[in-house]
Amino acid sequence: MFIQTEMTPNPATLKFVPGETVMDRGTAFYESAEEAKNSPLAHRLFAVEGVTGAFFGFDFIAVTLTDQDWDDKKTEVLGAIMEHYTSGDPVVSNEDAATPASEESPAENPEDAEIIAQIKELLEARVRPAVARDGGDITFHAYVEGTVYLRMQGACSGCPSSTATLQYGIQNLLKHYIPEVETVEAV
Repeated sequence: MFIQTEMTPNPATLKFVPGETVMDRGTAFYESAEEAKNSPLAHRLFAVEGVTGAFFGFDFIAVTLTDQDWDDKKTEVLGAIMEHYTSGDPVVSNEDAATPASEESPAENPEDAEIIAQIKELLEARVRPAVARDGGDITFHAYVEGTVYLRMQGACSGCPSSTATLQYGIQNLLKHYIPEVETVEAV
């Protein structure tokens, strides 16, 4: 098995591409070994000292370190990924529980249903594919009185350029197509 590695805009996160499907559907994001109980792969990754995040997309694995020093840890992380794939274990034991439960969304106004549908459609068609190329994901959390709340995962979580991505990229895109959108904020 040949695993490619790619840099991400977040210097603490490296993207690993194993050349096969990682998640058949959805994504999974873990920020601690405790959250990773349902994922044999994440469990192996958190065994590497310094790993603070693991994100699984369709065909990639994004791993985040505390100290951003990939020179010493890249081989260990590659070893953990190789060990996982040779074991035959699933990436996530219970796919229904892939993404840990997030904070509860604020109650949505039924009158905003059309706006929310447009936001979700734009995120799915234009934003998520671009963000996935950088080793992350952005999901809709809520829309309340002109503000769109998004959850950033993987390389996007804690990325120094995430604020610029939200403010100048996603916010401008949503405001262009949906005049009711005033601001975009991370959850």
